[in-house]
Amino acid sequence: MQIYGLKNCDTCRKAMKALPAATLVDVRVDGVPDAVLSAAHQKFGAALLNTRSTTWRGLSEEERQGDPLTLIKTHPALMKRPLIVVDNVLFMSWNKEIEQEVQALS
Repeated sequence: MQIYGLKNCDTCRKAMKALPAATLVDVRVDGVPDAVLSAAHQKFGAALLNTRSTTWRGLSEEERQGDPLTLIKTHPALMKRPLIVVDNVLFMSWNKEIEQEVQALS
């Protein structure tokens, strides 16, 4: 089980605390593998971009119109977090429902 996020993200820390067997992949340091990123974009679409982030607000209108996958590769903090991968099943964000689903698979 892998959690793609940021080590300083409060939501990612909550997920790590609830899932001690998981490995945190810091997207700023390690990035997200292309296959995982493509699968997440296919499943979640535009919701994969965190349009409420400081990074998003700092982008020009032209940059915002770019390809979402390229934007996330260039600015990893734009990805909604955490992105959790359990046996090729993807989950995005963290709440009680997602926690229960992830626990059921692990």
